[in-house]
Amino acid sequence: MHFFLMILYIFIIAIISFLSNRRINGISDFLMGSRSINPWLSAFSYGTAYFSAVMFIGYAGKMGWSFGMSTLWIVFGNSIIGSFLAWHVLGKRTREMTHRLNASTMPEFLGIRYKSKGLQTISALIIFIFLVPYSASVYKGLGYLFEEIFGMNFMYALLIMTILTSFYLFFGGFVAATRIDFFQGIIMIVGVILMLFFVMSNDAVGGIFQASKKLSSIDPKLSAPIGPPGMVPLASLVLLTSLGSWGMPGMVHKLYTIKDEKSIMAAKWVSTGFAALITFGGYFTGVCGRLVLENNKPETFDMIVPQILSKTLPDWVSAIIFVLILSASMSTLASLVLASSSAIAVDLIKGIVKPDIKKETMVKLMRVLCVFFVVLSFIMATVNTPVISLAVVSWGAVSGCLLAPYLYGLFSKNVTASGVWAGLMTGLIVTVAGVIRYGFNSPHIPLIGALSIVLPLLIVPIVSLFTPKTEKEYLDYIFKCDRRTK
Repeated sequence: MHFFLMILYIFIIAIISFLSNRRINGISDFLMGSRSINPWLSAFSYGTAYFSAVMFIGYAGKMGWSFGMSTLWIVFGNSIIGSFLAWHVLGKRTREMTHRLNASTMPEFLGIRYKSKGLQTISALIIFIFLVPYSASVYKGLGYLFEEIFGMNFMYALLIMTILTSFYLFFGGFVAATRIDFFQGIIMIVGVILMLFFVMSNDAVGGIFQASKKLSSIDPKLSAPIGPPGMVPLASLVLLTSLGSWGMPGMVHKLYTIKDEKSIMAAKWVSTGFAALITFGGYFTGVCGRLVLENNKPETFDMIVPQILSKTLPDWVSAIIFVLILSASMSTLASLVLASSSAIAVDLIKGIVKPDIKKETMVKLMRVLCVFFVVLSFIMATVNTPVISLAVVSWGAVSGCLLAPYLYGLFSKNVTASGVWAGLMTGLIVTVAGVIRYGFNSPHIPLIGALSIVLPLLIVPIVSLFTPKTEKEYLDYIFKCDRRTK
């Protein structure tokens, strides 16, 4: 059953990719779908890029086991901060400014907004380098799932995912990715509903209230508002996985491509509902790990959710859940690969090295870079590092460097290029120094990631107070004399 659904899934993706290839006439089509994506497709694309095997396999297993019921605070954060407020705060302004300034990537927008080719270059390099660990974490999560369900060698599983991702991005680009995201989003909704039903119905769980009581009998703190590791680690994870999404290029890119500003309202609500369902299904399953596995922790946290699924689900539901996690991961990978490849092709090659490059050559270059990035991710996925550690470091570095410059760039006339450079370097230094000091596997890594995001939000406006301001005429051009900006 699992094998049949996987083959059917791959066949459908291949058909969508080939059909989408007919719409690729230039880099705008390949990278942005000509900015004409409807709100439902945009919302599903945002949600499926947000949640992947990293959430289901990495975060849900480890957080559920460690924090118990308080893990569900992450559901609240991801739904309200990471989805609703992201669309509400960033959506309209992002769509309007990037369209008017003709910016197709986050580094390109930053370069135009702060009148700095250097900022465009360094932010592009940060994206390409630090999204590789996140992409690798998705591959690792899928590899563990393949290993548990099929008994397949971990390396073979990684190889299959590498080939599949390369295939549909090479042929269809953003158009294929968005259409496939909608198809995969439907699979995720159906799969999560089935997963919740069977996990809650399992005798070891008995529903959410019984689960809380049973966890309390193991350790009262597992059913408390704040789990055993404490407030700081939990708040760090909520902040990292929620506010962090505002600075992730692959997700912000969805705001660039929506059809029009009126569509943002619909996309906001659809995206929020999708996030609430998917995150609750994933994290509650992780919370049930101690109950289903009788408090016997597997060799690695990454195997908790795969083992829960193998013990609680009928074979046919297990097959659907397998495709669910595969779907979520493929969407995230597509988003990461497009963001990273465009950072090199658009922001470095076209933006700096060869501005007059032909559009046909750009499309070919993007396709080659997509494959190259996937191969790099495959190589890093073979390193013996937990899924969650790779993801946290990636989110901390990328969002830490880019969130503050991007957010202030949209809304404030008072921030300066010097302030932005200071914020970017703060996020980068905190991440790199934290990893060097504590290592990838340290329990302090989520706190390091959260600090990488928060500190630049403070540093940028402070440094901007004491550094030369951008000339008024240029700011008027950027903001069109918008009185709402400060």
